[in-house]
Amino acid sequence: MASTVAAIPPPSDFGLISDDDEKTIEKTIEHDTPRAPRSPATPAVTRELKRYNVMGIRFDVDVRYDVLDVVGQGAYGVVCAAHDSVAGEAVAIKKISNAFEHATYTKRTLREIRLLRLLRHDNIIWLKNILPPVKADGFRDLYIISDLLETDLSSVIKSPQPLSDEHVQFFIYQVLRGVKYLHTSTPAITHRDLKPRNLLVNSNCDLKLCDFGLARVDVQSASRVAMTDYVATRWYRAPEIITGWVEYTKAVDLWAVGCILAELLGRKPLWPGSDSQHQLELICQCVGRPSVDTIEKIQTPEIRDFVAAIPDSTPVGFRALYPAANPLACDLLTDLLVFDPADRIGACQVLAHPYLAQLHYPDDEPAGPRIPVEAFAFETTELTAAQLKTEVLREIWHYHWPEAGKRLHRRDPSEPFGDLAETYAAGSLGSPVEPAAKHR
Repeated sequence: MASTVAAIPPPSDFGLISDDDEKTIEKTIEHDTPRAPRSPATPAVTRELKRYNVMGIRFDVDVRYDVLDVVGQGAYGVVCAAHDSVAGEAVAIKKISNAFEHATYTKRTLREIRLLRLLRHDNIIWLKNILPPVKADGFRDLYIISDLLETDLSSVIKSPQPLSDEHVQFFIYQVLRGVKYLHTSTPAITHRDLKPRNLLVNSNCDLKLCDFGLARVDVQSASRVAMTDYVATRWYRAPEIITGWVEYTKAVDLWAVGCILAELLGRKPLWPGSDSQHQLELICQCVGRPSVDTIEKIQTPEIRDFVAAIPDSTPVGFRALYPAANPLACDLLTDLLVFDPADRIGACQVLAHPYLAQLHYPDDEPAGPRIPVEAFAFETTELTAAQLKTEVLREIWHYHWPEAGKRLHRRDPSEPFGDLAETYAAGSLGSPVEPAAKHR
């Protein structure tokens, strides 16, 4: 089947596959894909799909979604803007191809979709739906439906758009409002990958945190091994991560917020280190070399000696670094960008900082929810690829239980969509077009 599909020449970079192509694909699927026997008590439910060709990548989505344009692409997959005709709203659809090929990436996907199901906050991306498996691909790919925002904070910073102090305050306030929600959850959640690219924004300056693949739920049973797959962008890493402390805390998020605030003020990264050593040198040149007691907390002798050998220069001071900025913003940077995490200001304290006094309203800054620890047992347990796939299926099931739960409640939960058949929308696969043009 795969070779037949691959042989179909995509007639355009973006558009619906033609009727003739679709008939060829459907015949191949029907011929090559064995149908599992169905119980007479559980009749099949047919799901109607549309197939798009997105930059040479096949998108099979429910007929309710009209794919409009590509809005992002990376190692994780492709994100498209779409219109949900049932809900009457714009959404983002992220396709993760070969989602179960590597256990590490599968675990990150599971972590993100499970957290986003449990977290509901104005400043955190809203996961609306995860599409059921498409039998035609043997359940290799995932389609995740979420809020659609226009851009990200990195693009805003790099743009010629002027940013007033009010803009900076509002952006940072929303970041901190979301961080407080995470940090006050029970147990606490640490994002661990806060950076401008992971902060989505709209033209009205609404902001949402996204990309929770590296997040951690602070369970007491978490081992050091569970905290080592930290690959976030170096420029926003806290010193305790760069220097390899045995443990680090949610204070790493506050360091990242400080780096983001500085980038908003200066319109460029504060410390663009070329490697970890360079990063530490840049940090110490700005905030000063840490005290002897703090240096002693570094576990690795080589790194400890390296930090101790950095010249103990006088800190530059953020008011000198950003002379045109609001002095209160510089004072907040001083509280956030502290080398020792024990002395770093917390999320609740930051929200009460004078710089944010015009926005701070405690009654509208909710604390986080109670998180079931058992839902994240996979973090400290070695699961097989099949077990991880089953966990992902359980997550998908949460979004479809109300409409199909009674019909399938007796089915093995590892195959909750076993009786779901699929067909493709007749008349929707005409000559390839640019779908976005229909909605301009």
